[in-house]
Amino acid sequence: MLVHYHRSEKRARGLSEELGGATIAEADLTVESEVDRLFAEARDALGRIDICAAVAGVWPSEDVPVWELPLERWETTVRENLTATFLTARAFLREVERSGHGSLVLVGSTAGIFGEAGHADYAAAKSAVLGGLLFSLKNEIVRIAPLGRVNAVAPGWTESPMTRGLVDPDRVHALSRTMALRKVAQPEDVAAQIVVLASDTLSGHISGQVVVVAGGMEGRTVHPD
Repeated sequence: MLVHYHRSEKRARGLSEELGGATIAEADLTVESEVDRLFAEARDALGRIDICAAVAGVWPSEDVPVWELPLERWETTVRENLTATFLTARAFLREVERSGHGSLVLVGSTAGIFGEAGHADYAAAKSAVLGGLLFSLKNEIVRIAPLGRVNAVAPGWTESPMTRGLVDPDRVHALSRTMALRKVAQPEDVAAQIVVLASDTLSGHISGQVVVVAGGMEGRTVHPD
């Protein structure tokens, strides 16, 4: 197993220890050459790459409506979420072409399903991941791996370094009005669904599907308060 990181080496090393000494490797996934290097290092370390979870992404914290949204932020957000996912998927599928087997799990967001006011850039990028990219890749992978699969998870609010400080009890109470389960997800909730989708045993006949990990979130208010 290989754990990728860009800026968070300390967390990567901690995760590696939890996983019993997984290999770690650094790369900026928005840079084509670094993605290619990362997968070459992974191949050298592991021998072959059968599963890839394309988890990396960035949520810009500032609420900016479209009419005030700078082009620079739009392009940066799309690159850090959609382009990074494309480059990761492309490099992985090149490994699948060598081996004839593989399972890819993309990570989107509920913002890509319901939209997110003040974050149209992020919502648009994640919608592309969960829509056109996912549906194209699940049909393309079988050209090089007859049993190859591509699926996705769409987390809602999740406790993570990216959202820490934004999910205090009052905030959770407010944002969970659209959720049957009035709590935010933990990283383990999302990771468990990635494992399920990646597994040929558990999901061997599942491809092109999006699993929403968001406590029963809907595009409407469920709770009155």
